[in-house]
Amino acid sequence: MEAIRAIIADTQKMFVTGLQSVLKNDTNPKLNIVSVARDAASLKEALRAEEVDVLFLELNLPDQDGLELLPELRKDFRDVKICILSNYSQTKFVKKAFQNGADAYFSKNNGFEDFFEGLLEVMEGNTFLGKGLRITPANNFGGIKLDRKPSSYEDRFLIKQKLTSREHEVLELITQAKNNKEIAKELYISDQTVGVHRKNIMRKLGVRNTINLIKFAMEHQLV
Repeated sequence: MEAIRAIIADTQKMFVTGLQSVLKNDTNPKLNIVSVARDAASLKEALRAEEVDVLFLELNLPDQDGLELLPELRKDFRDVKICILSNYSQTKFVKKAFQNGADAYFSKNNGFEDFFEGLLEVMEGNTFLGKGLRITPANNFGGIKLDRKPSSYEDRFLIKQKLTSREHEVLELITQAKNNKEIAKELYISDQTVGVHRKNIMRKLGVRNTINLIKFAMEHQLV
């Protein structure tokens, strides 16, 4: 098999450096990293510029949610195999990734044997699910849960997943200092509905007033 040409889209420099170091040795299959992208914009540029067989995509990119990016990549780069390589092992993310066009889902917590086994499967035209991952909820026999428990600290990607698409729209307009009536007019909904969305957003994000909501949204780059 000829060397597989790959792009990594990931912001974790130490992880990417470690992966590249491993790949310098003889591996089966042979994998050449032709480009590393730190965000969605540079990833798209790299995919247009390089002849690529496979993309390893982290979901948490600074400028675009990886789950939202997937359908766009699948449409524009149909021949590229897309493998999620992520810290996020929650069932809902795994399921959504496959629904949106991923060919494989790897956990960064697994070893390289799992990684190379899955890569071979993907290059044969199959889908692959890494060890310990699920696309359906596990039966909780014996009190065992395969999904990771939520951390007390949640990053931007996990926070964004709490909000619906409409709540994201409302939040963006709130950060523009628009009141309920102005938001309602722009979104073609009632101001009472905007008020409900505002309360739900504050409840989900754990803030008590609009000033703290705007501050939270800006600090976590939610808009």
